Amino acid sequence: MELRADLSQRVMLDTTSLPWAPSPLAGVERRLLDRLGGEVARATSIVRYAPGSHFDRHSHGGGEEILVLQGTFSDEAGDHPVGTYLRNPAGSSHAPFSAEGCTLLVKLHQMHPADQQTVGIATPSRDWLPGLVPGLEVMPLHAYGSEHVALVRWAPGTVFQPHGHPGGEEILVLEGVFQDEQGTYPAGSWLRNPPGSAHRPWSDSGCTIWVKTGHLPATVGPDGAAA
Repeated sequence: MELRADLSQRVMLDTTSLPWAPSPLAGVERRLLDRLGGEVARATSIVRYAPGSHFDRHSHGGGEEILVLQGTFSDEAGDHPVGTYLRNPAGSSHAPFSAEGCTLLVKLHQMHPADQQTVGIATPSRDWLPGLVPGLEVMPLHAYGSEHVALVRWAPGTVFQPHGHPGGEEILVLEGVFQDEQGTYPAGSWLRNPPGSAHRPWSDSGCTIWVKTGHLPATVGPDGAAA
């Protein structure tokens, strides 16, 4: 399957309006944001576990990245409530489940094989750091090479300076409304700005976003790896 797989193209989706597609296991559904490959694929999805549902034990050949958006996600490492950020490196495996149900942002097969750090961060208990402009706060989550992942909180009326993204940028709006020259993005919006793009973002009403930069290759091969 190829779905919004051309990483040189800008994408903006309202994830809340996308249909839910079944996964191979009952009770687990997905909203597909981008995908290159079959059931094992380079993929970005919103994943929903019904209460009591589970996934069979499986491995992550290219790694797995998760942000818990609602409910509690669980595996052998423990329970991961809303706001938890997880990274399971390439070669790891687990048998995930959710007793109460949950909704996740999930990215598969997009990690550098040498990035072997397992990450589990309960973001609600983490401190925010001052950002580069007044009104902006940042919570760094992970960095490897050119890749940086963070939560960013914008106070109402915050404006950021014009800047570019040599390695691309990906954003999921978690709360409030995020804006730039190309549009207005309420909670649930997913943006993928390609390598070499630039913008001048702001937020009139305030917002919180998950943002990832420096991770998009110029081209992607048929196996989902950077070409």
